[in-house]
Amino acid sequence: MSSATATPRRQDFKVLRSMPTRWNDNDHYGHVNNVVYYSYFDSAVNGYLIEATGVDTRELPAIGLVAETGCRYLKELSFPDRLEIGLRLEKLGTSSVIYQLAVFRSGDDEPAAIGRFVHVYVDREHRRPVNIPDVVRTALAKL
Repeated sequence: MSSATATPRRQDFKVLRSMPTRWNDNDHYGHVNNVVYYSYFDSAVNGYLIEATGVDTRELPAIGLVAETGCRYLKELSFPDRLEIGLRLEKLGTSSVIYQLAVFRSGDDEPAAIGRFVHVYVDREHRRPVNIPDVVRTALAKL
């Protein structure tokens, strides 16, 4: 993400997923450890896909594998903060999707972190790129 890109706000996201912090999310410095944000992103994306498609996406013949992630940290978070993870599309391709995510403390309009998450869809058996399944594409269009 370029530093010239405007920081998104809560209203820029059609989908917000609730996510509690957990006691073990905090590190020795008293804030949510940087690696935990990637778990928030993974849970938000896959939770959304399962709910929006109405199927267990892990069981489809084509599965989404994470090819790239990134995160820019803007504010500290700490247990017991309640979070909302915003999801929107940066790009929807034939076999891949790029999500932009934002981590908001409940009630905040400005994010504590902004993430990028890339799924590449592959054939479950051979792990070769394939088209995004129609049921997933339909759910992604809502973002």
